[in-house]
Amino acid sequence: MKKFICAIILCFCVHFNHYAQNIVKGIVIDSQTENPLVEVSIEISTIKKKTSENGAFSISNLPNGNYILNIFLRGYDKNSFPIELTGQTIDLGTILLYKNSTEELDLSTITLTDDELNDDSVNADNITGLLQYSKDVFLRTAAFEWSSSFFSIRGLDSENGKVLINGIDMNKAYNGRPQWSNWGGLNDVFRNQEFNNGFTPSAYTFGGVLGSTNITVRASEQNAGTRISYASSNRSYVHRVMATYSSSLSRNGWAYTFSASRRAGKEGFVDGTMYNANSFFASVEKKLNDKHSLNFTSITAFNRRGKSAPNTQEVFDLKGIKYNSYWGLQDGKIRNSRIKEVSEPILMLNHYWTLNDKTVINTNISYQFGKIGNTRIDYNGGRNPDPVYYQNLPSYWLDRNNIQQAYESEKRFLSDGQLNWNELYSANINSTSNGGSNAFVLYEDRNDDKLFTINTILDKEINDNITVNAKLQYSKLSSHNFANVIDLLGGDGYLDINRFANIGEDARQNNLLNPNKLAAVGDTFKYNYSIESTLINAFAQVQFKYNKIDFYVAGEVSKASHLRNGLFQNGRFSTNSLGKSPKQGFMNFGFKAGATYKITGRHLVDLNAGYIKKAPTIRTIFSNPRENNAVINGLESEKIMSVDASYIFRSSIIQAKATGYFTKIVDATNIGFFFTQGAFTEAFVQEVTTGIDKLHFGAEIGIEAQVTSAIKLKGAANIGQYTYDSNPNIYVTSEDFITDVNPLGINDLGKSFLKDYKIAAGPQKTYSFGFEYRDPNYWWFGATANYLDDIYLNVSPISRSEAFYKDVDGLPFNNYDSGIAKELLEQEQFDGYLTINIIGGKSWKVGNQKYIGLFASVGNLLNQQFKTGGFEQSRRSDYQQLVEEKNRSKRLFGPKYWYGRGTTYFLNINYRF
Repeated sequence: MKKFICAIILCFCVHFNHYAQNIVKGIVIDSQTENPLVEVSIEISTIKKKTSENGAFSISNLPNGNYILNIFLRGYDKNSFPIELTGQTIDLGTILLYKNSTEELDLSTITLTDDELNDDSVNADNITGLLQYSKDVFLRTAAFEWSSSFFSIRGLDSENGKVLINGIDMNKAYNGRPQWSNWGGLNDVFRNQEFNNGFTPSAYTFGGVLGSTNITVRASEQNAGTRISYASSNRSYVHRVMATYSSSLSRNGWAYTFSASRRAGKEGFVDGTMYNANSFFASVEKKLNDKHSLNFTSITAFNRRGKSAPNTQEVFDLKGIKYNSYWGLQDGKIRNSRIKEVSEPILMLNHYWTLNDKTVINTNISYQFGKIGNTRIDYNGGRNPDPVYYQNLPSYWLDRNNIQQAYESEKRFLSDGQLNWNELYSANINSTSNGGSNAFVLYEDRNDDKLFTINTILDKEINDNITVNAKLQYSKLSSHNFANVIDLLGGDGYLDINRFANIGEDARQNNLLNPNKLAAVGDTFKYNYSIESTLINAFAQVQFKYNKIDFYVAGEVSKASHLRNGLFQNGRFSTNSLGKSPKQGFMNFGFKAGATYKITGRHLVDLNAGYIKKAPTIRTIFSNPRENNAVINGLESEKIMSVDASYIFRSSIIQAKATGYFTKIVDATNIGFFFTQGAFTEAFVQEVTTGIDKLHFGAEIGIEAQVTSAIKLKGAANIGQYTYDSNPNIYVTSEDFITDVNPLGINDLGKSFLKDYKIAAGPQKTYSFGFEYRDPNYWWFGATANYLDDIYLNVSPISRSEAFYKDVDGLPFNNYDSGIAKELLEQEQFDGYLTINIIGGKSWKVGNQKYIGLFASVGNLLNQQFKTGGFEQSRRSDYQQLVEEKNRSKRLFGPKYWYGRGTTYFLNINYRF
């Protein structure tokens, strides 16, 4: 018995010695100010600590073994130390944290093309989830190096990621995408971002395949102090001034943050793209007691900017990549006919309730209102005024073998080639003086939204290993959509009819309730309807964290309903345009799960998988909402299945991650609007494609190495393949097809043979290599070389349907040749290209707690010209016409392209105190 007791005591002593003597401690300070850093996160194994007020930390009770100690704080570079514990105290001494270089990278350094911001491109806003200071080198590279080339993470549209502010969903009900310009210009107060990549768990939302970003603008969590900055660029705007003040939490529990900015420029990199934006932010928080806190936030971002147009290769060859056909001189000043204006203020009230140290409930109420307007010229009584209208270009006359006219046309286009405002005014004055109405009018496509959202979020720590997150949200949207007269351009009134309608006098009326209306400035005309939408969704998630493995499971259910209420009775659809449509309801769900297995402290394996059934957005429910209540035939919820697996290596020198991903999308829907001339019709049509399946798979690699205390090397690559995986159904609708038995004007074209065509989602293969040098005297410099390849033109679904090879008699064209057809329908692939980007900065301390910072970047240093995207025109969509197009020396209706910018710069100087 004595021996047994002694053995137990000996084992206990050995076990106690195995744990008790292992202590890791240190002090963390700012490398520049040498002040202690408070609330720095210290992680080792499953233990998490925060530094104290003097920057110190101490961790004990760790078993012997090899570990990686990770030290990180928002805005600073992460620091890692390999540690071997053998039963003694390890004092790391004073640890310096350096300001993160991406903290200096103003969000404005991300190059956004006009097409991305205009929402006219299929790749619009494809940087969701990237405007944050991620520790992942791959995501940083995607955001700051590849974004100017329409690069999309995993080839997916931004509607597959969620953006939240203080836990409130900001994705638009119309298209599922976030409207980043709603808070543009407020970079200083939008830096606190928590990003969850892919299906990885978030405490605020179920998320999407691209993950989620929650932006915290709570006043008490802003960095205290004042920051004033000035920036200059040749990208979108030319000048920007910004000022921000944040108080710390006062003794009586108040905290304040205020920010304002102005961005302006007569034009950006592309000609005629004026920019005028003012942004204002206020956040006030009152800490009621230790358990309750209220925060009110107001965000107002007014943005008015000139658009630019995609062009055919003929136009680019004549005028270069800066050319923009939307503007012309009026009284010696640039005037753009296509202006996008966004003004949608956001008001939110947030209640934070800390029940105890393990349970937090966050309840949020938000109200967003305002308008989005897009101007353009309408021409009921005149000729298309667009300078690049096909009859204005040399190719039109070459097709008619009129060399002299082609020469004159080219000469005129080269000498001017801009919108002629004076001709529009003269035509209107002449028309109205002779008793007629305007030939031209400038109007605005407008939508005024009112969105109310309320949600509550639970964060519950069951024990040291298990955390539960849950959320319940309700949203109600009322959206008024109409056309609004902006400028009569010298005339007296504009006749509200559709002059292209050819099925009777009534059909010409845009509103039978007020026929032949002469519209004045401020009048609603053309179309007028509202959309009512409600969304209820709930999600729950459980996270488990243990020494060797972390894992989670999550689920979501949602219910969405939408209806259209027509306020005009359209003459082409007199029985299906006025009043409410049937309510369209969708009940959906999603689930996901994942795990991280820690082989050692340095080697980890991560796996995530999920399935989402997603309701159609408003954009893909109604086929032609401006004119009628028709709902898309065969409409179904979209299904998304996705899985990714990663290997992660972490050491004090190297941080690396390699990920393989696979995503399958089923039953997607797309709608296009265009004028087409084929054997089956010559009309303006709505092209509806349903049952679209897509396949996205590939690998992402990111690695960075701190080779010395001052030099860091970094590399990233994406090797993907994104293709259509089905032959979807396609039909077109037009008033020209309306008959007694076909009141909606539907022409079913059968299948569109898209399977195995590449999805136009930007570069599918990208490679990047760069370095960064950080000098102890607080200046730094970096350069990155990027090669982007496998970029494809967006193909026309109608040209891949039966309408391509059938003549008016429904039989194949007599001269149809399958070999030639295959060549005509081959998808265009753009050339790969190399870009070099450089960045640098310096900071100075000027007195006690006052700093000056300078940052500069140059994009596309070698001034490479490259195509970032484009689409096939569907005007000539059948075999006979495409053969004719191919045989022309210059195509009349060739593809339209977007080009990337040439060499650009961004310069920012700031003063912090």
